[in-house]
Amino acid sequence: MSVDDPYRWLEDVTGERALSWVRERNAETIAELTGTSRFEALRAEIREVLDSTDRIPYITRRGGYRYNFWRDREHPRGLWRRTTLAEYRKDRPDWEILLDVDALGRDEGENWVYGGAQCLRPDYRRALVRLSRGGADASVVREFDIERREFVSDGFQLPEAKSIVRWIDADRIYVATDFGPGTLTTCGYPRTVRQWRRGTPLEQAELVYEGKPDDIEVYADHDDTEGFERDFVGRVLDFYRSELYQRSGDRLRRVEVPDDAIVGVYRRWLLVELRSEWTVAETYPAGCLLVADFDEFMAAGPGTAGRTLRVLFTPDERTSLAGYSWTRHHLILDVMHDVVSHLSVLTPARDWRAMPLTDTPPLCTAGAWGTDRDTDDEYLLDLDGFLTPSTLAIGTIGAGPAVVLKRAPSFFDGAGLAVRQHFAVSDDGTRIPYFVVAPAEPAVPPGGRPTLLYGYGGFEVSLQPGYSGGLGRAWLARGGCYVLANIRGGGEYGPRWHAAALKGHRHRVYEDFAAVARDLVARGLTTPPRLGAEGGSNGGLLMGVMLTRYPELFGAIVAAVPLLDMLRYHTLLAGASWMAEYGDPDDPTEREDLLRFSPYHQLRAGRRYPPTLLTTSTRDDRVHPGHARKLVARMREYGLPVSYYENIEGGHGGAADNEQAAFMSALAYEFLWRHLSG
Repeated sequence: MSVDDPYRWLEDVTGERALSWVRERNAETIAELTGTSRFEALRAEIREVLDSTDRIPYITRRGGYRYNFWRDREHPRGLWRRTTLAEYRKDRPDWEILLDVDALGRDEGENWVYGGAQCLRPDYRRALVRLSRGGADASVVREFDIERREFVSDGFQLPEAKSIVRWIDADRIYVATDFGPGTLTTCGYPRTVRQWRRGTPLEQAELVYEGKPDDIEVYADHDDTEGFERDFVGRVLDFYRSELYQRSGDRLRRVEVPDDAIVGVYRRWLLVELRSEWTVAETYPAGCLLVADFDEFMAAGPGTAGRTLRVLFTPDERTSLAGYSWTRHHLILDVMHDVVSHLSVLTPARDWRAMPLTDTPPLCTAGAWGTDRDTDDEYLLDLDGFLTPSTLAIGTIGAGPAVVLKRAPSFFDGAGLAVRQHFAVSDDGTRIPYFVVAPAEPAVPPGGRPTLLYGYGGFEVSLQPGYSGGLGRAWLARGGCYVLANIRGGGEYGPRWHAAALKGHRHRVYEDFAAVARDLVARGLTTPPRLGAEGGSNGGLLMGVMLTRYPELFGAIVAAVPLLDMLRYHTLLAGASWMAEYGDPDDPTEREDLLRFSPYHQLRAGRRYPPTLLTTSTRDDRVHPGHARKLVARMREYGLPVSYYENIEGGHGGAADNEQAAFMSALAYEFLWRHLSG
């Protein structure tokens, strides 16, 4: 183990020495992994899935139109477009093109990547459009005239930054951005929120709220719901704690709930989702969902608020709240039981009585959301599973079953495959669920089947069954098995599942994943030489720990946009915003905890490690590419088997268009097949 850092020069993202090193590694990996018939077939098959015109074009309702952003072979950077519901029901809808991002990039000589549009209600004639260079988190913001299908020449515009913008009305917006020295937090996000009036210089925008330098960020929002108009400002203290204030002129009133609670306000209702136990008049457990009359709650004050609270959901050992969505008169709850979704509807006018919304097929995922919470009770319902392509349906609560709008095509032959759920036992006795997609036949070839184990394990992110045409074609249809691990650190069993792996308890994430790997071997599905592991971002850190702590369990490892230097992560780009998850390297005790699993420091010369592929993006301004670069350099120094590819574009997603995404995926699958199928 080494705590020296001789490769810090690789943190110079666009420095010529560092980029020269990157180009050399890319050339080596291209020579090693591409050019074969299998690689070309993998890339072509994945690209065909990504570009398929038969994919479901998912929609957002805005007024009388349904909006969609679409990429395909002819439009690699994408089209922002809209149509009516009547047209959308057709097999080939007639779309009105609002913005052609490819054409815009050609006209302006920029590699624009679309980052979304925030439309002004209620007429939806103007939008604030985000565009980033190469897919970075930092973006420019431009006002767009939807009816004229053009940018507003003298409209609201922001230069490239990690900005937060919200409409107030046609002539005012809230803006949190980089206003110059002292206006960003130590994490690089906005520290001040201002109110900007049309026709005035940005630097003259009125300051309405200011956070502290060590906050993550600050924000403001305006609720324009008729009869319930409200303004809010807030500060994000760390990744899981925040303070929300109602703003009335210059007066701020704190919404007195635990600072780690998730808060939502809709019309008269305040929803509070608890991450930790809360005692106020009575005790409410972590993971429950509470509701109160917002105005009554604010008037009662913190000492008496308990009398206004009502419990809408309470978790148990196997059940957690995955999310919720409003329609005009109803609340849709998504509850997971052993990682499988179950949807229900609660109605305030009926004393919040819950009724099932739809049945979920076994070992599949269901999601439902209201399309316009201020207009009616219409909702969209999406169902899919590992072997079940997505079905998108539309319904109105109380008006019978939802009606199918679109069905995604089947991109691979799932006949003969089966999905099963198993439970491994981690080092401390905790049962860890995981899904296996494998041939239904019990016979396993000598040496086991090539198996790919995927995990994440952090930030309350839940992994559920879902259809992937690329995975199906590149892996399952070629005889591979796929495993999805629901390890601690995620949100599969609510806040307790996540909290069990924070900071000094981080080791449980890695023990859980290793337990699943061992369980796969114990069940006879595979053997270590044929077991691969893959993860990205926080999951890339997971892969780094598997590499350095459990190398004997795997035949190959793939890590994308990974965190790997856990002693310096808080100094690199947005890293400081994650200290509530991992710990503070400047705190001596937490530094020791981090050092125990930091892959960059735990790598040792003379030890055997499985072949490893690391990928990242030069334009990733969230997880610094230096993490991957430095580990690769150290592995090369030790003579270890490592391949590296850094996409110049792509941001934290790793790819800026379908061509890049197909190439990156094909690299990973070619690497895995080479090392796991022998």
